[in-house]
Parts: sequence; C-alpha cells; structure tokens
Amino acid sequence: MKKYCLAAALSMACLAPVAQADTLLGLYVGVDGWQSDNEGQLSYKANAPQDFNFEDETYISYYAALEHPVPLVPNLKLKYTELELNGSTVLNDTFSFNGSDYVVGTTVNSVSDLTHVDYILYYEIFDNDLISIDLGLNAKQFDGDIIVNGTTQDGGANFTETVEFSGFVPLAYARAEAGLPLTGLSVFFEGSLLAIDDSKVQDYQVGVAWELVDNLAVDIAVKAGYRSMVLELDDIDDITTDIDASGPFAGIQVHF
Repeated sequence: MKKYCLAAALSMACLAPVAQADTLLGLYVGVDGWQSDNEGQLSYKANAPQDFNFEDETYISYYAALEHPVPLVPNLKLKYTELELNGSTVLNDTFSFNGSDYVVGTTVNSVSDLTHVDYILYYEIFDNDLISIDLGLNAKQFDGDIIVNGTTQDGGANFTETVEFSGFVPLAYARAEAGLPLTGLSVFFEGSLLAIDDSKVQDYQVGVAWELVDNLAVDIAVKAGYRSMVLELDDIDDITTDIDASGPFAGIQVHF
C-alpha cells in the first residue's frame, strides 16, 4: 500500500510541468513525522474487548494533492498514514481471540496494523492569499492485520493468532488555513470526522506553517503542530477497536 501511494504521488508530480503557479494545476506533496502516544482496546467478533498497554511510536505520513480549475470536478488528495501498534497486557480475565482463549494471569502481546490510506475529494469553498477553506468527503481505507501471541488453554505457550481485515470508512472532510500578513506564517486545521451509531472516527491536525520559499516555480513550507486520531471502529470486517493515538508532528510541504 505504501508503494501504491508513493506511485500515485509521483504520477501526480508528472503533471507539475503543465502548471503555471495555480492557473492550470496546483500540486502539493508533503511528509510528516508524528510522535504518537497510543492507548486503547480491541476485540474480534462478539468477544469482550481487551485493553493493551501500547508503546509510544513515531509514524510517517505521506500525502499528495492535485488542485485544478475544472468546474464541479472535485480536487483529489491521497494520504498514507503508518499506524502499527505494539502492546502487551497481563490478563485479569480470559481473553478470546479468533477462537483461542488466552489464560488468565499470563502476558499477551499484540501487534495491530491500522495503517491506512485516505482518498479525499474536496472543493475549495474560499481561497485567497489570507484565507482558504476546503470541504469534501474522505474514504479511509484500512487493509491490515492483528496478531496476538500468548498462552492459550489449547495451544499452550507462545501461541499466535492472526486476523486480517480490510474496509472503507466514509468521513466528512474539512480544511482551513489563515495567513498572518508579512510574517510568512499561517495557522491551519485539517480533519475528518464520522459519528454513526457505535462508530466514531476522528482524525485532525492543528498547527502552524512557515513558508521558507515562495516564488512562481515552487513554494516550500515547514509545519508543526498536534495530531489526534480516535478509531472507535464497530465491526469492520469483524474487528472492533477503541484506539486513541495523539501527539505532536512536524513536516515539510512542497507546492508546485
């Protein structure tokens, strides 16, 4: 999936020579590093959820966005986010996963790959040198697995169960940015949100950007801020999660 997203970004980059500033096409590419503090629980099918002590991790996120002047046709943004959670816990109650019962009082380890791609279609509602507002829809695609290792009643010590899952989660999308005149600085918010029945997904960034280079050929900006992701997934391919991953991020963005 990572290679797919990078290939898509490079395909977009091939269109950049056609653009003259933003008169024809605008291409944005960027990368962020995200220091995340992780916590939460997970379960499989109708079994009771299990809390894990997840390690803090540093993740990488890549994105590419293509903006154009064609009326009624939305702009496109692709965003790839690493999200692999490593955790462990000492069981106070029996934990059942994929048909195996892990023994009370033993340590269970898990690796949960919630890496995903955002496919975002959006419109520029307002855009000038000081303020920009984008609104649209986001389809967040998960294609990962959850690995659980520990002592089971039937399999004994170091018994491993692996469950693969995949699915799309539709979200509302919004982005707003306001420039601070004569400083090269701007503040921004970007987020996606869904709240339906027992499912709740929110993924937002808020931060400050500083434009290092600004000319007719290219704009380069560095960014820093805070990112928060809540994944309360209710039965996505039989997987249920209640994960909170939040922390500071920093990155760089290039605009052709």
